[in-house]
Amino acid sequence: MTDPLGLMNPAGGIRPSAPMRPGAGGAAGSSDFKDLLMKNIEQVNKLQQDADHAIEDLATGRRDDVDGVLIAKQKADLAFQLLLQVRNKMVDAYQEIKQMRV
Repeated sequence: MTDPLGLMNPAGGIRPSAPMRPGAGGAAGSSDFKDLLMKNIEQVNKLQQDADHAIEDLATGRRDDVDGVLIAKQKADLAFQLLLQVRNKMVDAYQEIKQMRV
């Protein structure tokens, strides 16, 4: 199984966050997060496209591996649900910050 958000280590556990570098923040930190997020969105999109192609191939008879098609579709669905939950957490954090009094 692929890890679209890069949160799992090869041993199967959750990878700990990288330590923050002192003085690293602002534009450099946001650029890294943006790049990571965009890379993961592209990866989820690719999984969905691969699942769609597998379904088309199954429907047209170019493929007879029903199990592989179901697994591809399930991977794409799980990756999208994970990405959606990350987006929801980001929106919640934004709403909370927006409510703060300065």
